[in-house]
Amino acid sequence: MPAWTSAATFEFPPTVTLRQAQVLKAAVFLACLGSAAWLLWGAVGGGSLGADPVKTLQIVTGLTTLILLFITLGVTPLRRFLSWNWLGPLRRMLGLFAFAYLVGHALIYFVFDQSLDPRLIWDDTIEHPRIAVGFLAFLLLIPLALTSTDRAIRTLGKRWGRLHRLIYPATLLGVVHYLMVQKLDLREGFVFAGVFGALMLARVPALVARKGGRRG
Repeated sequence: MPAWTSAATFEFPPTVTLRQAQVLKAAVFLACLGSAAWLLWGAVGGGSLGADPVKTLQIVTGLTTLILLFITLGVTPLRRFLSWNWLGPLRRMLGLFAFAYLVGHALIYFVFDQSLDPRLIWDDTIEHPRIAVGFLAFLLLIPLALTSTDRAIRTLGKRWGRLHRLIYPATLLGVVHYLMVQKLDLREGFVFAGVFGALMLARVPALVARKGGRRG
């Protein structure tokens, strides 16, 4: 399944006990809070966000969003190839944390960078198309976040899986947005593009097998 939500009936394999699963979930939760904790410490706890705090906030929240989206997309291949089924219940948390950081990334831009001025936002979008690309990625992820509940899975049925495939174009747009932000030094952006390409290629065998099964 391509999205970040796990089925409500998922059972942990014998190799991972319920207690171990709870510890793992808590550890991942704390790890996801790492970037937010670092930014909070830099802002009010005696640390430093550098000469341009707003830029630091934007960079950290944006990079954290992309990395969490990559990890979310990596859950399915790892479960398939390595039989790490215990990763399944973590997918929802990872995806929602990615969306939370993206919301923070957007708010920082609209509030601190553009002062919630529609004219400034419009002019900046026209001058820098990367803003539109990033905002489109944000819009694509909204329905995924809103339907990341067990009730939504039951209500939408097969449509839920199709809807949550939006994570693919949303992540791709995130990579493009990052490349456009980098301008001259594209090395990190190309690394992210490579990671995304590898995550997509890892899904090809399952797609081929699924189509072959339909023909059969």
